[in-house]
Amino acid sequence: MLLVEDNELVTSALQILLESAGTRVSVAHTIAEAIGAANRDAPELVLLDLTLPDGDGLQLIEPLRVAGAKTFVALTGHDDAATRARCLQAGCVDVVVKPPRARELVEKMREWTGL
Repeated sequence: MLLVEDNELVTSALQILLESAGTRVSVAHTIAEAIGAANRDAPELVLLDLTLPDGDGLQLIEPLRVAGAKTFVALTGHDDAATRARCLQAGCVDVVVKPPRARELVEKMREWTGL
């Protein structure tokens, strides 16, 4: 799984949570890092922050899909219908509002990956 998030605290918390649930997590903080990570090891699942220092996280969907990524989930602080619709139209299967509830995120992750 690839976690694309620029906030270090959010990244650390999510990485600890997901790794404790048995998931191998790669981390990227920018669009450029995410493309590099996906080209080295295509992720099954991408948790994707929308606001990154070098652009809109949704810009990553097409290049990561070309690199072999399969499932995209938006990770955002915006809990509104317009943001949700924009994410789903861009190709995300779901939208998670930060901060996510730990148990729900782990359950959803298993649902997204079919495990």
